[in-house]
Amino acid sequence: MALLQLESLPTCSLSSYLPATATPCLFPPHRPRPPLLLHSSAHYSSSDKLLVQLPPPLQQQPFLGPLRSRRFRTLASSSSSLGSLFGGIFKGTDAGQSTRTQYADTLALINRLEPQISSLSDSQLRERTFLLQQRARLPDSSLDSLLPCVVTCGTNAVAFALQEAFAVVREASKRVLGLRPFDVQLIGGMVLHKGEIAEMRTGEGKTLVAILPAYLNALTGKGVHVVTVNDYLARRDCEWVGQVPRFLGLKVGLIQQNMTSEQRRENYSCDIIYVTNSELGFDYLRDNLATNVDELVLRGFSYCVIDEVDSILIDEARTPLIISGPAEKPSDRYYKAAKIAAAFERDIHYTVDEKQKTILLTEQGYADAEEILDVKDLYDPREQWASYILNAIKAKELFLRDVNYIIRSKEVLIVDEFTGRVMQGRRWSDGLHQAVEAKEGLPIQNETVTLASISYQNFFLQFPKLCGMTGTAATESTEFESIYKLKVTIVPTNKPMIRKDESDVVFRAANGKWRAVVVEISRMNKTGRPVLVGTTSVEQSDALSEQLHEVGIPHEVLNAKPENVEREAEIVAQSGRLGAVTIATNMAGRGTDIILGGNAEFMARLKLREILMPRVVKHAEGVFVSVKKPPPKKTWKVNENLFPCTLSKENTALAEEAVQLAVKTWGQRSLSELEAEERLSYSCEKGPVEDVVIAKLRSAFLEIVKEYKVYTEEERKKVVSAGGLHVVGTERHESRRIDNQLRGRTGRQGDPGSSRFFLSLEDNIFRIFGGDRIQGLMRAFRVEDLPIESKMLTKALDEAQRKVENYFFDIRKQLFEYDEVLNSQRDRVYTERRRALESEDLQSLLVEYAELTMDDILEANIGSDAPKESWDLEKLVAKLQQYCYLLNDLTSDSLATKCTNYEELRDYLRLRGTEAYLQKRAMVEEQAPGLMKEAEKFLVLSNIDRLWKEHLQALKFVQQAVGLRGYAQRDPLIEYKLEGYNLFIEMMAQIRRNVIYSIYQFRPVLVKEQDQGEQTRADKLDSNGKVTDNSMPKAAGAAKPSL
Repeated sequence: MALLQLESLPTCSLSSYLPATATPCLFPPHRPRPPLLLHSSAHYSSSDKLLVQLPPPLQQQPFLGPLRSRRFRTLASSSSSLGSLFGGIFKGTDAGQSTRTQYADTLALINRLEPQISSLSDSQLRERTFLLQQRARLPDSSLDSLLPCVVTCGTNAVAFALQEAFAVVREASKRVLGLRPFDVQLIGGMVLHKGEIAEMRTGEGKTLVAILPAYLNALTGKGVHVVTVNDYLARRDCEWVGQVPRFLGLKVGLIQQNMTSEQRRENYSCDIIYVTNSELGFDYLRDNLATNVDELVLRGFSYCVIDEVDSILIDEARTPLIISGPAEKPSDRYYKAAKIAAAFERDIHYTVDEKQKTILLTEQGYADAEEILDVKDLYDPREQWASYILNAIKAKELFLRDVNYIIRSKEVLIVDEFTGRVMQGRRWSDGLHQAVEAKEGLPIQNETVTLASISYQNFFLQFPKLCGMTGTAATESTEFESIYKLKVTIVPTNKPMIRKDESDVVFRAANGKWRAVVVEISRMNKTGRPVLVGTTSVEQSDALSEQLHEVGIPHEVLNAKPENVEREAEIVAQSGRLGAVTIATNMAGRGTDIILGGNAEFMARLKLREILMPRVVKHAEGVFVSVKKPPPKKTWKVNENLFPCTLSKENTALAEEAVQLAVKTWGQRSLSELEAEERLSYSCEKGPVEDVVIAKLRSAFLEIVKEYKVYTEEERKKVVSAGGLHVVGTERHESRRIDNQLRGRTGRQGDPGSSRFFLSLEDNIFRIFGGDRIQGLMRAFRVEDLPIESKMLTKALDEAQRKVENYFFDIRKQLFEYDEVLNSQRDRVYTERRRALESEDLQSLLVEYAELTMDDILEANIGSDAPKESWDLEKLVAKLQQYCYLLNDLTSDSLATKCTNYEELRDYLRLRGTEAYLQKRAMVEEQAPGLMKEAEKFLVLSNIDRLWKEHLQALKFVQQAVGLRGYAQRDPLIEYKLEGYNLFIEMMAQIRRNVIYSIYQFRPVLVKEQDQGEQTRADKLDSNGKVTDNSMPKAAGAAKPSL
């Protein structure tokens, strides 16, 4: 869409969206102008026309090495991201042309190496990996020397020595997967290796691109994490493209939700690890709660490639990762509060701010609540009724069933607002989840307390080298640069993109919009074009499904409901079939490509799966807890309408024969579902195989593919001639990026396609963020079914969406700034904890604790600036002996005699504190050799964990409290930093005082075991009367005194 063609774009008649009784629009349809992104080289003339001054062509330069640290990386120059300036304006221009130019020389060298690499045998190709690994692990080597690059050199030998890593991967992919990475995919790989974000459109093969830099960076032996958004994608990518590095001799690991610690440790030790963002984050937190070195699963971080990077680093950045432990039992107050919330009326008893997602009680609300509960003050800290009431009203007004959550087996499951998927195992914090359970009349689960937490921003910034890929990142480039120091680079498409994005159709009321959507679907369905409809909630998708049933249009629904989730890939893969209609909540993050005419390979795999799985998978046990009805029997049966034809007798017999061999070899119903899925995946790929069963299954699979492809190729031609996939959006999202992801499902790899959004002024985004202008328009337009065409309206809608983007960016930035305070403290605590966990002997740490504690006691009782005459040595000696009974020989006279000044007194007390510790250590070792080391480690870890948990709670309250200080013209963030720092200093001092006091008071007690009647070590250690564990002897002693 070149600038000069803006006025000549094809218009479309809006009369087709009007009901039969409505009057057609009298004015020609108005096409909304795309917002202009101003570049530093753009200037305005006096006539207000935009004159764009193009920068000079970028110099062709050799490939640059990785930038070292994420935190101190300098911001990349904005001039090279010219594509992001024109991406929304010049559709006819190649947005990634500057990127193509920048990497042209490197690309040419890789292509020149191709004939030479192609001539190698499989074993010689694998040998190259070994040679590359040797060079990558040399002390002063750089990975960029393994990428071919342009170097001026006198001899060919040195030029050849700049190795061919990408060329090797390309050849391996060709042999294993039957896919030769395009030049643009190599460019994407180089962008990722450089530590940047590669924006690649849907269908450009991002999954395969990730293998290129992953292989290159894995050569160092430090491990590469490839992060995806869900378990399905992690497994699919590991099984599919993971064959390439496996073929080349690298180990590829996979982390899934239900794996044991041993399995996780084994997989994390591989060269390339496929894992989801949440599993990786929680494993990091769990490692920092481990009480034994054997419980650790992760190794050091080196290089990370994030798939769907915008989804993980932006959409999920508002929600920190939290590991919580059980607190008190749930209270009946949740049920009482839910009844009160149900009786209260909006705008009478309370007001709702949907933008901030907050509730405020009115004066009447306060009075009525206090009267019903018979309390004098809702905010009485002994009762804390206010939090119960506010959460109950939030659950009623802001958290809606089939929008924010669904109910399955008497359990409230959160629905991810960005992906439309159920977030298994996640719960809202601060009593909100319990309030929702009370609202729905479900059993209330235990309340929780935070044990460890981290934000995604600070978690991923721990990687020395970070990169990512997505189809939509340019609109968020500012955020990526300001928080993550990641530059966004647009990678050119392999074929020109010819999708048509039609102008939005806007209605006053939601009813008119939904009627128009049904008309649009019907119109497209009659021509045979497949239609993908994007909705924003389960509720909307179900309502639209009912309307389509009424008009007799067959369709599939994909949302968070369990019966639909299990068929997710099946539904998406066939959304490109002739006449297919698919309703989906939020297509962001859906990892299966929509292929026009249908995906023959996927259909063949489903056919083989439904024959194989019931015969080799053992029945799951212990998953269902309902006693009223037996667990449903899983059949893996697929709707017959999915397949393009009935399978021929020959291929059915071939499949049966392969399955019988599998059952005979593997055993009848002897595999777990995950194991069976993995073996089926290997059978359906193109990698080398030696296993007889897998080979037999593969030959059957290939024959079925061949049969199905005859029909799908024919169907593809019909779909292309009809105009390709048509995408219908039913609401603008809070970010243009999510809208672009939905549009991006069509027009992949040069296919034809189109998209159109249907909006109403009652949509949440415009109702909440639209402001007075849109409210005025809603009053001005009285006709529900007539599309509204207005320049002012289009500007208002664009402005509302930008407001939302800025609003949520500010929230994420604020979360990041506050978490930065906590992050520096977290690093210090986790470093101290890991030091204690991995150390064989903690003597040096405990000596340090003893000396610092003596300093604290001295400072608390005798100030450093106090003259000797005013020293109260009696009080000091009493406090020291209260802390450590081994100092009973100390007297005030002996201190006065030996110490003439404060420094001498401090040094003497430090010496006595250390001697007391060593004396205690020798006493315990004499009684039970090796016991003291165990006790020291246990006491350090348990005190760090307990006090860190209390510190997190304290900081949470501080963060809430400092918000009010803004009214006193004080910056809440600075106040939070100051108070947080003071709390942290006090916590660290408290840890060492508690530990050394427990060590001084530690007295192992030998007890007789009843079963064996012999003396063994007792199994309990009580640290400060608060922490107990079943692996340690008991420590005698009263609670720790104050200083």
